[in-house]
Amino acid sequence: MDHSTAPLLASVADYHAANRYGFTPPGHRQGRGIDDRVLRALGADAFHSDILMSPGLDDRLARQGLLAEAEDLMADAVGADAAFFSTCGSSLSVKAAMMAVAGHDGGLLVARDSHKSIVAGLIFSGVQPYWITPRWDAERHFSHPPSPAQVERAWREHPDAAGALIVSPSPYGTCADIRGIAEVCHARGKPLIVDEAWGAHLPFHEDLPTWAMDVGADVCVVSVHKMGMGFEQGSVFHLQGDLVDPVRLRSCADLLMTTSPNVLIYAALDGWRRQMVEFGHDLLDTALSTARRARAELGEIGGLTVMHDELLGVEASHDLDLLQVLVDISETGASGYEVADWLRTHRHLDLGLSDHRRILATLSPADDAGTIDALVDGLALWRAGLDRPRPPEIRLPTPDELQLETVMLPRDAFFAPSEPVPVEKAAGRIAAEQLTPYPPGIPAVVPGERLDEAVVEYLRTGVAAGLNLPDAADPHLDTVRVVRDR
Repeated sequence: MDHSTAPLLASVADYHAANRYGFTPPGHRQGRGIDDRVLRALGADAFHSDILMSPGLDDRLARQGLLAEAEDLMADAVGADAAFFSTCGSSLSVKAAMMAVAGHDGGLLVARDSHKSIVAGLIFSGVQPYWITPRWDAERHFSHPPSPAQVERAWREHPDAAGALIVSPSPYGTCADIRGIAEVCHARGKPLIVDEAWGAHLPFHEDLPTWAMDVGADVCVVSVHKMGMGFEQGSVFHLQGDLVDPVRLRSCADLLMTTSPNVLIYAALDGWRRQMVEFGHDLLDTALSTARRARAELGEIGGLTVMHDELLGVEASHDLDLLQVLVDISETGASGYEVADWLRTHRHLDLGLSDHRRILATLSPADDAGTIDALVDGLALWRAGLDRPRPPEIRLPTPDELQLETVMLPRDAFFAPSEPVPVEKAAGRIAAEQLTPYPPGIPAVVPGERLDEAVVEYLRTGVAAGLNLPDAADPHLDTVRVVRDR
């Protein structure tokens, strides 16, 4: 296929060249009706290309086939049979995949370190999850993706499940042995879904971890806004093989998708695909070199450990994305929450992820010597000014304590009559809500699980130390919503 073309982008240019006007949404008419104060803050260009997809960019019957052509180009670029664009993020994409594979019966093997969007998919669909326990590093309080052996064991316990779903890369950049897991699933004629939201860049450089489509995954979901260069909410899910019905997959996506997709997001996905096919290898070469420099210089700051070897191995992760620079700062006595807050306040630098002992700097091809200097200098300045650190008082559960008992379907618990109870009385009750430290967005508690004292104390002390629980009914966690006793 001709990857020098970008049909959606070209059509946006044609729309402007034709001076087309629509008596249709969006009502701002490419910025004509926007308040000047809004234009000063957001810029006129933000509205100029906000065009209705159809009738607008394409006609009322989509005769030009712009979206279909762009999706075909994307699939060809990454070696998939088909690609589907989403303007609702990978949260929509992974829900559609789950429903297409397991929405009818059988349940789904699901890695317990999954993102909250996957739990939301369980709630929407009513699918029964059979949890695959992640590998756990108790010393560092860190989970790793499941191994093929763990997936094999889950299949033996639940042979009637409709398919399996794993997350790789994790939000920390750690990766599963997708080839081995796909072989385990396919030996049973069952599909593998990979939530590869953090892996949009993986097809375009051999020094990055394995791209799921290259090693047999059936459905792969990527967030181009995370490790690619698209707008927020830009996602693509890819399909190959014959274990997942493409018609059902698209129909499930259509159930969840907005009927008013944002052309800006579509066009940015189209343009990013062209950029990566033409220049991606060189861009990622430079990005990896930049990451190696960042890792080396951050490792010279006292008390900071740039994690690498400790993340890899037989009992750890299969591979690692070097663009995810994970730094353990526990030797300093500070928490990652404190460091992130300090960098934002004093150096105007934002970090996407921090926890009780780590911070994560996610690098991309957009980073360069200047941005790395700012990061290194900022952390060095923080370290030099650290005075009498006081370790955060967070009660960290053991791996066994983290494995809560599932006693109800997530959907049933979420929609059941519920009530708030004081946090000190929540242990032993069945959760009716997700409780998700964010980022990274992996639920500590899923609706339908029986709460235990250790996890409740972890969340309560974590919130006091700076942990964010955005989906809790009570974000201060004075109360927890539980299923009402019958």
